[in-house]
Amino acid sequence: MHLVAAFRQGLDEAGFVEGQNVVIEYRWALGHSDRLPALAADLVGHRVTVLAALGGDVSALAGKQATATIPIVAGMGGDPVRSGLVESMNRPGGNVTGFTLLTAEMEPKRLGMLRDLVPGAAIIGVLLNPDFPPSAGQLQELEAVARKTGQHLLISKASNDAELSAGLASLLQQRIGALLLCADPYFDTQRDRIIAFATHNRLPTMYHLREFAVAGGLISYGPSITDGYRQAGIYVGRILKGAKPADLPFVQPTKFEFVINLKTAKALGLAIPSGLISFADEVIE
Repeated sequence: MHLVAAFRQGLDEAGFVEGQNVVIEYRWALGHSDRLPALAADLVGHRVTVLAALGGDVSALAGKQATATIPIVAGMGGDPVRSGLVESMNRPGGNVTGFTLLTAEMEPKRLGMLRDLVPGAAIIGVLLNPDFPPSAGQLQELEAVARKTGQHLLISKASNDAELSAGLASLLQQRIGALLLCADPYFDTQRDRIIAFATHNRLPTMYHLREFAVAGGLISYGPSITDGYRQAGIYVGRILKGAKPADLPFVQPTKFEFVINLKTAKALGLAIPSGLISFADEVIE
């Protein structure tokens, strides 16, 4: 898995190599956020030196609930201050630091780009996970943009496999002209399934991570999650050397990737505006 490789790369940059001078205990929720509190408690019970909670906002919050003493390096998509995880971005305080992609706050930008791509879409479907802590903000910002632009949005909510199946079917029945997939770790675990749905139904879809476009999705815009995991590895290494989480600023993204998959566009029979192509950081042909 490339994200684990990125985390190990960061550890290596900090002077730690798995199997040589550091041992990593892995726990996977596999998209089931309800498992996270037990997994975090299990790792705390093993008396780990550092807890890396990299599965998104819910993972970070589960880690904080499990321990107030073991250092935690968190990986998030939302605002760690707004969620109550840390006191401030620059001086987190407590036992938590890490990185945030702030990808959950970029939905209005993605919606605008999707409208540019499919200007004739009378209805744009939005797939949202209500169990994702920043989801209320995602929805509020999208609805504000829709009111301003007059765009009709159809919101479908899903937080598990059954709801995802029902939500996708409902969007299709409503004859949406395009789909916006809101940022969410659960949807990341369902990447291939969602891409297959969009491709099969010839539905132009905007995604939040480059990995979706590389895997066959049409278009994506967002920060580099790979860089985030590498930074998490660096922070774990620094803490192992004696740094305190309270003194390590929460890292925010500085690079945003706009990726277009022209092969998918051709399969959808969709012409990409030249302006969008020129703006792209990467074009997959």
